[in-house]
Amino acid sequence: MERASSALDGTAEKIQSLTVDGSGIFPLRFITAKPTGEEQGELSDSAEVDLDVGDTNDFEINTAVSEYDAKRTGYGCKIFIPGTEYGGIIGDIESNTNEEKVVIRGRTWRGMLQYKVVEPPAGQDHLVLSGELNTAIRTLIGDRFGDLMIIPEVDTGITIKSWQVDRYVTLYDALQKLVSNYGCRLQIQYVQPEGLEYGYVTVQAVPIVDYSEQLEYSQEEGIYVKVRDCRNGVNHLVCVGEGEKQDRVVLHLYVQKNGAIGKKQYYTGLNEISAVYNYSSAEADKLEEDGTKRLKELQNYKKCEMTIDNADLEIGDIVAGYDAVTNTQVIKPVIQKILKIQDGKITIDYSVKGEDE
Repeated sequence: MERASSALDGTAEKIQSLTVDGSGIFPLRFITAKPTGEEQGELSDSAEVDLDVGDTNDFEINTAVSEYDAKRTGYGCKIFIPGTEYGGIIGDIESNTNEEKVVIRGRTWRGMLQYKVVEPPAGQDHLVLSGELNTAIRTLIGDRFGDLMIIPEVDTGITIKSWQVDRYVTLYDALQKLVSNYGCRLQIQYVQPEGLEYGYVTVQAVPIVDYSEQLEYSQEEGIYVKVRDCRNGVNHLVCVGEGEKQDRVVLHLYVQKNGAIGKKQYYTGLNEISAVYNYSSAEADKLEEDGTKRLKELQNYKKCEMTIDNADLEIGDIVAGYDAVTNTQVIKPVIQKILKIQDGKITIDYSVKGEDE
């Protein structure tokens, strides 16, 4: 059976989201470490954690004042789940005597990459990279993080030639653009090496995993899809701008068959659904710009959510789900992970890329 695209018949695609039960994936809890790296034991049982990877790239820990220990969770201390990307460095502490709570915040390892800027070498227009991909990553990161971040000596088999790094961008953006251009993603993990009292963070390029080619689109695989297919949205927006009476600026915008916005009418008669957008102070250009945005909000859409049981996905991995009722197939890369710990239970929410991102 042919599966329908989610952007046909005047339909705009909304951002999809995934909810994943990770309680069975990570039996280990967060470990704390001194600024110098020596481990200090596990985070307290009552601590509540909210950690974002892929969007804000930060974390927040709520703990009781009676259980707060500055030696374990003070400024510069690290938290991490070994062998995963979940972790970072504490840099913001808030004490609330009224509620008898301490809120601990910091940036994740990925977040730290966002606060370094790549500049072109003196006298050159761009930093230019050539060679094996992980070697290029090593050049980009350099010694910005001392011995905290290590790029493994792993040959990806990918050779880049004269890659120009954008001027004055964050290190994170530069790395993301580089690896995605070669079909890879950034793998970031906290490593506990044997024989050392301290760990470190590895950063390297690895192939994107396309789970859409490996998993069946069925509930038997633990993938559940929730689809809302709205087909009675507005497809003709009459935009009214500045002026009076016959001199008033009027613009007609129409949804096309493929969901795009244009000035030629596609839907007519019974299929035409119209609305008015009143922006009395707008000139023609501004009216068209804002009217287009408004019509995109009002037109047909498919909103999809996927729930996946017991999975561990990474930023950049591709996932898929299928709903037979609406004949909708969702295939999207993961762009965000939110790990939460509450009452000792770990859950992970994933967001996948939407049409506008």
